[in-house]
Amino acid sequence: MQVSTMAEQLFYLTLKINTSNANGEIGSGTGFIFSYKSTVNPESHYLFLVTNKHVIENTVLGSIVLHLSENNQPKVGETFTLHLDNPQWQNMWFGHPDANIDIAICPFVPLINSVEQSSGKRPFFTTVSNDMIPTEAVLNGLDAVENITFVGYPNGIWDSYHNLPIIRKGTTATPLQIDFENEPKFLIDASVFGGSSGSPVFIFNEGLYFNKQGSITVSQGGRFYFLGVIAAVYLKNNLTDVISIPIPTSVKSMVKYQEMIDLGIVFKSNTVRETVEAFFSSINQQP
Repeated sequence: MQVSTMAEQLFYLTLKINTSNANGEIGSGTGFIFSYKSTVNPESHYLFLVTNKHVIENTVLGSIVLHLSENNQPKVGETFTLHLDNPQWQNMWFGHPDANIDIAICPFVPLINSVEQSSGKRPFFTTVSNDMIPTEAVLNGLDAVENITFVGYPNGIWDSYHNLPIIRKGTTATPLQIDFENEPKFLIDASVFGGSSGSPVFIFNEGLYFNKQGSITVSQGGRFYFLGVIAAVYLKNNLTDVISIPIPTSVKSMVKYQEMIDLGIVFKSNTVRETVEAFFSSINQQP
């Protein structure tokens, strides 16, 4: 599989994160590679692995499955699993300074170096960058309901032989221009399951799309915006009680009386940029 189109790149953007806590319970979530382009030197960029705080909290072991490359393309089916123990596993993560914002990052270059040293090959991956975050002007040009695409490992389901994630679609359920419940997040109408924690969400239109005025826009490059990161899902406990919880990372089945109602909670993409900038501030470095 040659990776050239934006759709093909989506399959190599995410990494499956497997975890284990002190009791031996296993879980899984989604991570993706974020490239932060320097505001001082546009030629410089910094790579981070992004997921949710709740994916890695209270875990003592972690592993990440990466593709290996050949001639600057993925060698499909050839992977390397990077195993990480404590204290390295917990120490490498940095969370958004706001405890209520469920975003965690870790520098990705040290992980690349570990894979190269262990396998003798360079991992293959694609990235989403901060210049894909929609500006205020772009947001104002979007409609109140937009089609969205997200990538991840719902219920831990993936093509394990080829190390490929699952791509799903849905729509926004609240306007992107407005912070849902006055917090930096929005809702999506989509089937969101355990393992989708950390899944990146995009507007992804190839070729042509309807603009806000209802007319068709034709674009050679299409339309691609990084909207945010899935973190939680609404559950119905019974006929009269609807609650929101962080997306479960455990691979065990949920109890039968908890029913998902196909509403996911997404932290806006700006929160990823904020987390990266807070990380640089914590080490007194100007990116």
